[in-house]
Amino acid sequence: MKLFKHLINLLFPRVCAACGNILLEGEDTVCTTCRFLLPKTGYELHPDNPLAQLFYGQMPFNAVMAEFFFSKTGKVQHLIHGLKYHGCRENGVFLGQEIGKSLLNAPSFQGIDIIIPIPLHPKKEKMRGYNQSSVIAEGISEVMNIPVEEKCLFRSVFTDTQTRKTRDQRWNNVKDIFVLKCPERLENKHILLVDDVLTTGATMMSAGKALMQVEGIKISVASVACAGN
Repeated sequence: MKLFKHLINLLFPRVCAACGNILLEGEDTVCTTCRFLLPKTGYELHPDNPLAQLFYGQMPFNAVMAEFFFSKTGKVQHLIHGLKYHGCRENGVFLGQEIGKSLLNAPSFQGIDIIIPIPLHPKKEKMRGYNQSSVIAEGISEVMNIPVEEKCLFRSVFTDTQTRKTRDQRWNNVKDIFVLKCPERLENKHILLVDDVLTTGATMMSAGKALMQVEGIKISVASVACAGN
């Protein structure tokens, strides 16, 4: 069996999803070097971080973080692009696991009851084959042993991509697009709202606006990446 596995790896070598180099024995999805070099933000340990400040006076989120800094052509961008457009679900699980590891020791993110991924419109999810935020949430769930809930928040409007839109255009593009169902499932719960990239925060605010209708809810936010430092 081991010989067969080595033969498969020889014929179809497993490569790092971040840099493209061949993975060594014991490495999975992302090589050890890339894992070390991925640009972590450390925001989970700093409640007053720049991402949290995006929402001051607009949305009373408990805590906000992104795991990595994002830059065009960078390794994080490559991982997210593979997840969203090339069916590389393993990238999303890996990224979610990295978030989960960071949140385990982050005081502001303790006591989370439920993970909710930002939903895609059913039409877009069918086109893509899955919701990338759900895959990221799966990785977080594996590490933190917290359930994922996908039956309470829905995207009711098919929207254009947020790329290349101004801050105001982004907000108008996603305003009032989320619908809340079965709010009783979320009453008095601490929710972790998850997405892939956080830029202006428009999508998170729109989702937060819908969720804030729930009695006693507490919302924290986690994303894979944000703009580079």
